Amino acid sequence: MPDALMRAAKARAAERGENLKELVTRAVAHELGLPSAPKRKAGRVTLPLIGRDAAATVLITNDDIAAAFDAEDIERYTAP
Repeated sequence: MPDALMRAAKARAAERGENLKELVTRAVAHELGLPSAPKRKAGRVTLPLIGRDAAATVLITNDDIAAAFDAEDIERYTAP
């Protein structure tokens, strides 16, 4: 495939949110008059996925994390 055609195909695939294989498969199916595979629903998402009002804020400090690690170490390395 000529370089210019490959670059254009990659760009078109990226614009459509698909990979090159999907674009080529769809194009060949179209050329042959065959039904192409159903378009997948996956695509780009906008972050954040969870709105700010969806959950309460968790307040944790570095001291809380250090204490949790210390407690875990004591539990793990203290003989029963």
